[in-house]
Amino acid sequence: MKIRTLILAALLTLASAAAFAQPALSPTAVRALREEPTRAGNNLNSYEFHPIRDTRPPKGYKAFYISHYGRHGSRSNWGGRPYEELIGILEQGRLAGILTPGGDSLEVAARKVLAAYDGMDGRLSRRGVREHAAIAERMYRRYPEVFKGRAHIRAVASTVQRCIISMNSFTNSLVRLNPKLDIQPDTGEKFMAYINPTEGWQQITAEAGRKSREYLAQMPDDTLGALRSLFTDPQRALAFVDSPRRLTQDIWETAIVAEDFDIEENLFRFLPFEAFYRRWAQSNISLYLGHCNSADAGAARVPMARTTVEDIVAKADEAIATGAYAADLRFGHDFPLLALVSYLGIEGVGERYGIPEICDNWMGFWNIPMASNLQMIFYRNKAGHVLIKFLYQEQERLLRGLAPYSGPYYDWETVKANLEGYKR
Repeated sequence: MKIRTLILAALLTLASAAAFAQPALSPTAVRALREEPTRAGNNLNSYEFHPIRDTRPPKGYKAFYISHYGRHGSRSNWGGRPYEELIGILEQGRLAGILTPGGDSLEVAARKVLAAYDGMDGRLSRRGVREHAAIAERMYRRYPEVFKGRAHIRAVASTVQRCIISMNSFTNSLVRLNPKLDIQPDTGEKFMAYINPTEGWQQITAEAGRKSREYLAQMPDDTLGALRSLFTDPQRALAFVDSPRRLTQDIWETAIVAEDFDIEENLFRFLPFEAFYRRWAQSNISLYLGHCNSADAGAARVPMARTTVEDIVAKADEAIATGAYAADLRFGHDFPLLALVSYLGIEGVGERYGIPEICDNWMGFWNIPMASNLQMIFYRNKAGHVLIKFLYQEQERLLRGLAPYSGPYYDWETVKANLEGYKR
């Protein structure tokens, strides 16, 4: 025990010294994370709705068709080990009489997370259901001319349950607003080629994770701060905390998913900001390297979005030519959506960055939270000329390196001729 006490004292000294190092912190990210710590979850961040601003279309143009790809809503994460392990450590601290009030609060919250997880990986939460219902309602009220009368709508979901339930929540919301709508929901392995193209994604993701860890290897990581915030006697806590780093990671894993279960308490407060930021940065860089228009990773995954783009074009051209469909709705996953918006060159998501630039310019908590969505709104005038406007997270976006027809509106034929935005 004396040896462990000496080790702890030495580590605490080193952690304090590390605080004076010069970590590569992004001022933009720091402000956003301090404003709302739950954003640190990146692709586990619950959907954030921001007020809508619409630019009026050119005179004579009216919306008539919507093409959409939406990620499933808030869900549980994979595996309950971090929650169980954290609860076990906090229990021992309580029994030893050294648990702080904060530690007691964290134990209560961790038990709530474990109960909500309930042994089910990737399960859509109630919050996820609400997210899609709300997005659908806003879409309907924003473009009522598209959803009038007995408008015909195709809806296709990934075969994964959380996507199917997200689709049901979205389409049910539309039907509540207009019971006359004719919606054709579907799912099946045949559709996965464009809903969830995944060939080689595991290798790409693993390599992205390796590169992000390598880049951040020298960034300070205070893994001892959690001991100070949870236990009145950090030295005694070492009797049952085998690895302060693992404890820090367990807190992180619990905190990033809590809001998805409507647990609004800020659990990140138990982590020193250095540890908090480093884990966010690693996740953020890894997401971008693995699935976006990365200068370092060679955009390895982005070309996989071609099948999704081909489906979007084919169905849009069919709707334009025949008028048979008012909307095509797709419900899938985060990685394919990131590849899709990168392929198209959607402003704010599809830009090309090197590793040192990522955290200053690309934020996963805004670019791929739960229920992320791409909406492509088609407009036509009496002469039959078609324009398209792109919305990402319900906000108007331009296309990288392509001049618009007017404001955020693009000529559809020009867009088709320049679809590979990541190459522009």
